[in-house]
Amino acid sequence: MRVALLAESFLPHMNGVTGSVLHVLRHLKAEGHETLVIAPRAGEVTADLHGARTELLRSVPLPSYPEVRVVFARAARLTALLRSFQPDVVHLASPFVLGWQGLAAADALNIPTVAIYQTDVVAYAQKYGMPAATSFVEGHVARLHRRATLTLAPSSASTAQLEALGVDRIRRWGRGVDAVRFDPRHRNEAWRQSIAPAGETIVGYVGRLAPEKQVDDLRALANLPGTRLVIVGDGPSRAGLERMLPDAVFTGHLSGAELGEVMAGFDVFVHPGESETFGQTIQEALASGVPVVATGVGGPLDLVRSSIDGWLYRPGDLDDMRARVADLVGDEAKRRAFALAARESISGRTWDALGSQLVGHYRDAITLRPIDDALPARGRTRPAIAETGVSRRWTRFVALGDSITEGLCDGSRMPDGHYRGWADRLASLLAQTSPGPFRYANLAVRSRKMKDLLDEQVPHALTMKPDLVSILMGSNDLVGPQVNIPALVAQLEDAVRQVRASGADVLLATVFLPRRRAAMLFARRFAAFNSEMRRVAAETGAMMLDLEAMPALSELPMWSDDRVHLRPAGHRLVAYRAADVLGVPDAEALSGLDEAFHSDEMPLPGTWLRRDALPWVWRRLQGRTAGDGRIAKHLSYVELPGRGRRGRVPST
Repeated sequence: MRVALLAESFLPHMNGVTGSVLHVLRHLKAEGHETLVIAPRAGEVTADLHGARTELLRSVPLPSYPEVRVVFARAARLTALLRSFQPDVVHLASPFVLGWQGLAAADALNIPTVAIYQTDVVAYAQKYGMPAATSFVEGHVARLHRRATLTLAPSSASTAQLEALGVDRIRRWGRGVDAVRFDPRHRNEAWRQSIAPAGETIVGYVGRLAPEKQVDDLRALANLPGTRLVIVGDGPSRAGLERMLPDAVFTGHLSGAELGEVMAGFDVFVHPGESETFGQTIQEALASGVPVVATGVGGPLDLVRSSIDGWLYRPGDLDDMRARVADLVGDEAKRRAFALAARESISGRTWDALGSQLVGHYRDAITLRPIDDALPARGRTRPAIAETGVSRRWTRFVALGDSITEGLCDGSRMPDGHYRGWADRLASLLAQTSPGPFRYANLAVRSRKMKDLLDEQVPHALTMKPDLVSILMGSNDLVGPQVNIPALVAQLEDAVRQVRASGADVLLATVFLPRRRAAMLFARRFAAFNSEMRRVAAETGAMMLDLEAMPALSELPMWSDDRVHLRPAGHRLVAYRAADVLGVPDAEALSGLDEAFHSDEMPLPGTWLRRDALPWVWRRLQGRTAGDGRIAKHLSYVELPGRGRRGRVPST
């Protein structure tokens, strides 16, 4: 794999973003991948870049914070760099300015992008006293991460923050810790004696000395009896902090073995920052066997187990912070117990493990990019990779919907005037996984709308006590002259919740369109409705059959001659993808076998205009639909044979 990494900051300035990039480069090199780093030029780079090519671009320092540099590279320049390297994926490390331009360049070349959310720039804008810029920054972050193919967030708090901004396709990806460099065995008693000659308990902080880190909150610990405060790091706030905390020890920036030794020499680690998306130094303290006292918001919530390996104090409550530190300072036995738990907590968080996870995310982005490119329109959320379900032993399946679920135009191996359809096909597949009788009903009727689903189909289905219900509905509503999408979604959600409340599982399917010019008039409606449908599925625990994530389903060979219903090939595709989601073994292989054994119907006689379009228009003018007077083809259960049984017996 070829990976281009765009980083907002880079060597020689070392911070969390730079450190993560270096660990990623090492892992990718070890796995045989090729890498290119595009980053701001800020000075001589002497560190080992693990074979990565570099393109360091002219940059300017951020006012009042010269360690952070801003690149104003033209998108055309970045496009040329990416075109020359030909990456399989672009990794955007804490993207903002350079990352946005890199995203535009990747989009121009149809390259998938993975954006790493590592810096809470919205909170930083607030901390630096730029309230007018906060809304702009918030909007920029939202647009950037919604545009990326995939976003990786390090904590539950950052995931929630991004979701509140409308960002979709968020995956959790934390930060690794060097458990060799940060180890309790590096505790150096000689260093401790030099810092605390009277045997004081050493309370330490490690990180940038900048307003957003709220290091000045440590003033609450300045006169805590029997303690020595040690502050490791550098930054624009250092001079003011030295005046504020004259008795504290300021070591400046430390790294490597020296940092590992100092970290292990602490008795208590304190982290006051409230805008951390993760908190890497917290993790390093835990690896060093040091109990942590941190603010109870953001990244620390996922790292510190309060009352086990540290304490979380109320955000902004400095009295509470002081009390938590005093608790550990005054109880050596508790400190020892917390220290053992702290070291144990970081097992499994190695950079090698996280590097393998990252490569998996790259592969997912590579899969998702062509799906995005094939979408006629994007809603608030986009299709995710369809996950294979865990097979359950369902015995009573009821299909709800309109003509697509009824099976219209799927006359494969059926008598004239009868239709099979994807739901019938799925029922047969599910029956083969059942050791006993399998019952199936199909309440779908052509031309039905969401109101019919809620008022007729769901109540009827609930009387049958199913354990699995499929819902594919909404297309007929969305092609109407006036559409109230929130109202449609509310009806759908009501239907799903009623079925879920009965104890049944729900297979919820997104709606889709053929790739025809006329159909594109409705593309935005369908995308918006599908976006809300994904939310409903997530909130209700419904299984998602994301048919919008199947570009092949929109291709014209999948659609019948009437241009609005699926051919047998389309019904097969939906049935086997649904079977895959429901965990039917070997569904993909069975799909290929089924396709080899069946051929689609021959075109129906007559032209599309006379056979399909004009009758549809005439019915609409008369206020009728094709489904008027029709009843569902399986109003009650039919019994399908399970494994080892033959026959098909109607059930009452």
